[in-house]
Amino acid sequence: MELEAAKMIGAGIAVLGVIGAAMGVGRVFASLIESIARNPSAKNDMQTFAFVGAALAEGLGIFSLVISFMIFLK
Repeated sequence: MELEAAKMIGAGIAVLGVIGAAMGVGRVFASLIESIARNPSAKNDMQTFAFVGAALAEGLGIFSLVISFMIFLK
Protein backbone atom coordinates (compact mmCIF):
# COMPACT_ATOMS: atom_id res chain seq x y z
CA MET A 1 0.00 0.00 0.00
CA GLU A 2 1.34 3.38 -0.92
CA LEU A 3 1.85 6.10 1.64
CA GLU A 4 -0.68 8.43 -0.01
CA ALA A 5 -3.40 5.78 0.08
CA ALA A 6 -2.70 5.07 3.76
CA LYS A 7 -2.90 8.81 4.53
CA MET A 8 -6.27 9.11 2.82
CA ILE A 9 -7.65 6.07 4.62
CA GLY A 10 -6.39 7.39 7.95
CA ALA A 11 -7.87 10.83 7.34
CA GLY A 12 -11.20 9.27 6.37
CA ILE A 13 -11.30 7.20 9.54
CA ALA A 14 -10.32 10.21 11.68
CA VAL A 15 -13.14 12.32 10.27
CA LEU A 16 -15.72 9.80 11.50
CA GLY A 17 -15.55 11.59 14.85
CA VAL A 18 -17.57 14.41 13.30
CA ILE A 19 -20.50 12.03 12.93
CA GLY A 20 -20.38 11.29 16.65
CA ALA A 21 -20.31 15.00 17.44
CA ALA A 22 -23.35 15.63 15.25
CA MET A 23 -25.24 12.81 16.94
CA GLY A 24 -24.25 14.17 20.36
CA VAL A 25 -25.48 17.68 19.58
CA GLY A 26 -28.74 16.29 18.24
CA ARG A 27 -29.23 14.26 21.39
CA VAL A 28 -28.48 17.26 23.63
CA PHE A 29 -31.11 19.42 21.97
CA ALA A 30 -33.64 16.59 21.74
CA SER A 31 -33.30 16.13 25.50
CA LEU A 32 -33.59 19.90 25.98
CA ILE A 33 -36.87 20.03 24.07
CA GLU A 34 -38.23 17.07 26.01
CA SER A 35 -37.18 18.60 29.35
CA ILE A 36 -38.74 21.97 28.53
CA ALA A 37 -41.95 20.22 27.53
CA ARG A 38 -42.05 18.49 30.92
CA ASN A 39 -41.05 21.49 33.05
CA PRO A 40 -41.35 24.84 31.26
CA SER A 41 -40.48 26.87 34.37
CA ALA A 42 -36.88 25.56 34.39
CA LYS A 43 -36.21 26.58 30.79
CA ASN A 44 -33.43 29.10 31.50
CA ASP A 45 -31.43 26.72 33.72
CA MET A 46 -31.68 23.81 31.28
CA GLN A 47 -30.87 25.98 28.27
CA THR A 48 -27.52 27.05 29.74
CA PHE A 49 -26.43 23.47 30.38
CA ALA A 50 -27.61 22.41 26.92
CA PHE A 51 -25.50 25.07 25.21
CA VAL A 52 -22.45 24.06 27.26
CA GLY A 53 -22.99 20.41 26.34
CA ALA A 54 -23.43 21.23 22.66
CA ALA A 55 -20.27 23.34 22.70
CA LEU A 56 -18.28 20.48 24.22
CA ALA A 57 -19.61 18.02 21.64
CA GLU A 58 -18.82 20.40 18.79
CA GLY A 59 -15.34 20.94 20.22
CA LEU A 60 -14.68 17.22 19.96
CA GLY A 61 -15.95 17.22 16.39
CA ILE A 62 -13.68 20.10 15.43
CA PHE A 63 -10.74 18.35 17.13
CA SER A 64 -11.46 15.25 15.06
CA LEU A 65 -11.57 17.33 11.88
CA VAL A 66 -8.26 19.01 12.71
CA ILE A 67 -6.61 15.63 13.31
CA SER A 68 -7.96 14.46 9.97
CA PHE A 69 -6.48 17.47 8.19
CA MET A 70 -3.15 16.95 9.96
CA ILE A 71 -3.02 13.36 8.75
CA PHE A 72 -4.08 14.28 5.22
CA LEU A 73 -1.75 17.24 4.72
CA LYS A 74 1.39 15.85 6.35
